[in-house]
Amino acid sequence: MTNPLAKLVPHLVGEYPKPFMELFTKINIPRNSDKEAIKKILWKAYAFGSRAHEGQKRKSGRPYFEHCLEVGKTLADWNMDHITIMGGLLHDTVEDTGVTLDELREEFGDDLTSLVDGVTKLGGIEFSSRKEKQAGNFMKLLLSVAKDMRVIIIKFADRIHNMSTIQYMPQMKQHRIAVETRDVYVPLAHRLGMARVKWILEDLVFQTLNAKEYSDIDAKLKSTLRQRNRIINSVVEPVKAELAKYDLEAQIYGRVKSHASIYGKIIKREKQFEEIYDLYAVRIIVERVEECYLALGIIHQLYTPVQERFKDFIASPKNNGYQSIHTTIIGPQGRMVEIQIRTRSMDQTAEIGVAAHWRYKEGKTVAVDLDSNVKWLRELVDILKDESADPGEFMHLLKIDLFNDEIYVFTPNGDLIQLPQTASPLDFAFEIHTEVGMHCIGAKVNHKVVPLNTELKNGDMVEIITSKTQTPSMGWLKLVCTSKARNHINRYLRKIRHEESVKIGNELLEKTLRRLKLGNLLKEAKASYEKLGLKSEASLLESVGNGSLTVREILRKIRPQVEDRLEETEQESSDRFISLARRSARGIKLDGIRNLMVTFGKCCNPIPGDEMIGYITRGRGVTVHRSDCKTLPLLSEESDRLVPVEWDVGRHDVFNVRIKVVSEDRKGILREMSESIANENVNITSVDLKVKENISTTYFIVEVNNTRQLSRLQRKLIKIAGVDYVERLGK
Repeated sequence: MTNPLAKLVPHLVGEYPKPFMELFTKINIPRNSDKEAIKKILWKAYAFGSRAHEGQKRKSGRPYFEHCLEVGKTLADWNMDHITIMGGLLHDTVEDTGVTLDELREEFGDDLTSLVDGVTKLGGIEFSSRKEKQAGNFMKLLLSVAKDMRVIIIKFADRIHNMSTIQYMPQMKQHRIAVETRDVYVPLAHRLGMARVKWILEDLVFQTLNAKEYSDIDAKLKSTLRQRNRIINSVVEPVKAELAKYDLEAQIYGRVKSHASIYGKIIKREKQFEEIYDLYAVRIIVERVEECYLALGIIHQLYTPVQERFKDFIASPKNNGYQSIHTTIIGPQGRMVEIQIRTRSMDQTAEIGVAAHWRYKEGKTVAVDLDSNVKWLRELVDILKDESADPGEFMHLLKIDLFNDEIYVFTPNGDLIQLPQTASPLDFAFEIHTEVGMHCIGAKVNHKVVPLNTELKNGDMVEIITSKTQTPSMGWLKLVCTSKARNHINRYLRKIRHEESVKIGNELLEKTLRRLKLGNLLKEAKASYEKLGLKSEASLLESVGNGSLTVREILRKIRPQVEDRLEETEQESSDRFISLARRSARGIKLDGIRNLMVTFGKCCNPIPGDEMIGYITRGRGVTVHRSDCKTLPLLSEESDRLVPVEWDVGRHDVFNVRIKVVSEDRKGILREMSESIANENVNITSVDLKVKENISTTYFIVEVNNTRQLSRLQRKLIKIAGVDYVERLGK
């Protein structure tokens, strides 16, 4: 009969539950450690988690704590320390039970509590969208990882078990979790060198999102098992025999590539399963580095190597710490087989990445140095610490930065620099130093000047040309692929946009108040930022400059009684503009004769820049019309009275033109329009913006040299997202 006290005090009675003992026997306890003390503290965590989750069920109907136990077992398989395994047992207690972080801290101390807190999703914060919430959770996770890499190792063990039991979830949730795993956790495992985790997750995602294709490949792999084994053995046996001649002890085995990897080859190469030959790889594990190169020489004596597929990651390790020699040989029957040669410690690092770097040292764990092994993570964390970090931009950076294979390029001094495969000279410049990147004006690759959009290749020697006057532009974002480069360029552009928006906002505020004869309110308007819920005068001017705040809204806050002066009829505005536009010309010339008595046709209101024709009236001088005026056919009956006229202006004079832009009312659209006008080298003399029912009507008065420049400007404005139409007024 089972002793009922065993469940409560097994360390006293000596009878632990079978699941606990299965977990404990998996743990790799180092020498000189107190085995019983570790068992006692591990049992405490096991019992605490079991009580906390008591009564909870998973979607499968199984007790919830079974999931926590499986996470703990996976961590034990990865040779993690007992504190990390305890973190796996308790990883969901704060998120899914009534247990608080303070209670955990009181029971288990700060180290374990910080692990559980790092794995716990953000709570008590309102997010505007699921995407923002997802970004917020990953930002928190990576910040926790920067402090302690064990956080992500627990998260991987958790994700593997969740993905392996995903079939019990609703279909929509299965899809969402699988996509999240594919987009973030798989590339993150790749970047941390956790190849085994990556393969497992890739196959689980593939099985969820492409169930039919997974089943087809699985069936074909099972049916071709004997044939594959014959091919692998035909390569392995001669290698074993040859290595034995040199007294080289090695573990040699073959393996089939993952289902997801095979499917990727089928899609990429547009071939059938039967046509994919590199489905298998042979791995050779030796004790010392020099034995790797000896084994390589022996293999190349036995089989013909494929030169372009040889890679030495021992001499040049990957960013994630991966080391191995890869060589592809032509095996029996002309089949290509990849062979990977590495030491035992390299193999452990290749399989479980950063998890392999946790080792006991006098009862404490020692982590791999973050800077030397996961430099990219440090750069991502720098982005997270940036106050202006945008969750959407962070998710984009996370995707582009996590899953790029590396290339190796050299500085002129011979230093080796690792970059993603699609890197450009600009990425290289920022990798060397931020200031080099910021002032990069050109590049030489292998002593030849190349464009900045050149894609670098393995072995290139890159030299950067800089200039103190050079600064980043928006176009640079299309040329870079590393998060470091994108982050510094974006940071600079945000600063410039802020300064430009403040400048535009200041001009808008001053000119609008002057036009309304309310110039005396300028100081009060600038000081009203708190009433409008803004942090400073600069943020108020920036909001006016980028279109998220109008002068009308400011006046309604500080002087509601003057609102009637804000409205101006279209005709009044048009008349005022025409008068302004004509003042920029000295008058009209008829065959070089100036100082004519001139009146302008009310039907078409010509202004400088328009092509015109004059009509000689009886006693009232010359009436000037635009050449495309609709009343001209009526006047042409007396064609002898029509005379060519032109504006009396200088060669370099500019004309004031009034433009009406109708668009959707969205944040930043005024800034985009202002930048578009400035990029055409056109000066803005006045801006007026009105919003009604989410439709924005903006009136610009701009100075142009001719109608061609005006047409170009109109074409640029209409291309802006959200702009419905652009027309010239005052005609």
